[in-house]
Amino acid sequence: MGVIAATLGSAVGLGNVWRFPAEAQANGGAAFLLLYIACVIILGVPMMLVEMTLGRHGRSDVVGVFKKLEPGKPWWGVGALAILASLLITGFYMVVEGWTAEYLWNSITGALYEGTGESVAQTDAVLKARMGEYINSDFSPLIFTLVVFMINVGILIGGVQKGIERVSNILMPMFFVVLAILCCMTLSLDGAGEGLRWFLSPDFSLITWDTVVNALGQTFFSLSIGMGCIVTYASYYPDNTRLTGTAVIVAMMSLLVALMVGCVIFPSVTHFGLTDHGLAGSTLVFRTLPNVFSMMPGTTFWSILFFTLLFVAALTSTVSMVEVTVAFMQERLKVSRAKAVVLTVVPMIVLGIFSSLSFGSLSDFTIAGKTFFDLLDFIATNLLLPLGGIILCIYVGWFAPKTMLREQLTNHGRTRLLLLNAIVFIIRYVAPLLIGVIMVFTFI
Repeated sequence: MGVIAATLGSAVGLGNVWRFPAEAQANGGAAFLLLYIACVIILGVPMMLVEMTLGRHGRSDVVGVFKKLEPGKPWWGVGALAILASLLITGFYMVVEGWTAEYLWNSITGALYEGTGESVAQTDAVLKARMGEYINSDFSPLIFTLVVFMINVGILIGGVQKGIERVSNILMPMFFVVLAILCCMTLSLDGAGEGLRWFLSPDFSLITWDTVVNALGQTFFSLSIGMGCIVTYASYYPDNTRLTGTAVIVAMMSLLVALMVGCVIFPSVTHFGLTDHGLAGSTLVFRTLPNVFSMMPGTTFWSILFFTLLFVAALTSTVSMVEVTVAFMQERLKVSRAKAVVLTVVPMIVLGIFSSLSFGSLSDFTIAGKTFFDLLDFIATNLLLPLGGIILCIYVGWFAPKTMLREQLTNHGRTRLLLLNAIVFIIRYVAPLLIGVIMVFTFI
């Protein structure tokens, strides 16, 4: 349970709760959902198995694995790519986690709902202004970003078993309980069926190349593929851990969370008539549900419950991303865990400060037409993660010790895996080809 909870905590985060509904809304709802499910099954699970195999076989950090398996060869560079990706993602991810903490705090104090009125239009106008106040200013978002950094540091210094695993064992069951409560609540609303039909009834005419590209990007982001998280966590796996079963459970639970979040968000939008209010992207979380809660008995209770859920999802993911570099620092520099955590977090804080200010005083500062926040997201998600994924597949499929993949997936022959040959085929041929084609068309 500790293995699954920690890995699930890495995979399930803002990518599922915050990013997925925004991607689904922008890419046709159910059409995007079907492609996302296909990407998770065809590419996501095999890619997770690649990283789990490397981690448990090498028993080292994401760079050390390749230095053990291929001493003196440049394969360790893919580990460096993963560390860089996790560093960049954490730089902007912590900012969104800070927003979540700020919304949670203002839900607790009641400040979030001050001045909201009886009508949807009036309430939404107040909440829209408040969102701008919370996110687009300089001081408050910075403070909350620094607070979440310190929370992550406290957990990471505790180590994997005492810190990460213990927190995941508590928070992940809590995550699903809260999400299930919210799901039951929104599905019982009048008119919920309209939003549910949009989310679950596919219109295949809406599928474009952008839909395919975004579905792949969401798969990598939501399952933490290419970030080094899974390689790092798998290095701690016991020898009797069934890698295939763990990968399938984590992938299916991640899909389940995305489905449940969709069943919370979209019925709420249609029930409260918010479809014409310009809701898009992050506003699906930070405006839609506060609108919902403001019109329900127990507004404060539901708001605290939801933003607690969102903060838990963010925290378990950021902890796992920072752990990638912490493990590398411990292995390569031979320093204590506490010192490794500090050395890792300092550059992330610098990135986080610039990412936060890119919504405030640095909003007009752009590089290649992108704010600092958007630039980190683009480089990490659209370039580093897919590129790292391709190289990992090529290495494990063609250059790694020939028996490594089969031995790890069958626990050295102790378990039988009927789909072993199919998995090997996907890792060798299907995954690198598909990811490569999608990357090319992304930049075209």
